[in-house]
Amino acid sequence: MALSKKKIAGFEVLVGDINYGGHMGNDKALLLFQDARIKFLASIGFSEMNIGDETGIIMNEAHVFYKKEIFLYDRLSVTISVATVTASSFFLHYSVVRKSDNAEVLHGSTKLIAFNYTKKRIMRLPAAFLSKIELN
Repeated sequence: MALSKKKIAGFEVLVGDINYGGHMGNDKALLLFQDARIKFLASIGFSEMNIGDETGIIMNEAHVFYKKEIFLYDRLSVTISVATVTASSFFLHYSVVRKSDNAEVLHGSTKLIAFNYTKKRIMRLPAAFLSKIELN
């Protein structure tokens, strides 16, 4: 099974993203991943709270690997790829590139689990969602 891969562009580092070291704070990486994930899900007709069948997603694992400093007003793009799909979970891998020099500045992954927020329980990934994250 081939899985989805999508480039999400249009992220700019703003003053609130900068820490006392003069570069993007490490806490902002997961926010960047979330923003990219929201755009990715919207592009295939879903959201974090709705991937079909009264099911959303919840994160239970995250990894961030910092490669280069990121500075104020840097323009970034994120490539997201889907990996390791199981009955109830999947990984998203993120590669963040600075547009000015095409350098990968950070990368990472998140493990997302299908979750029903009303019933507070893990669910199976809906078939409609699975069909959208598989490449045809």
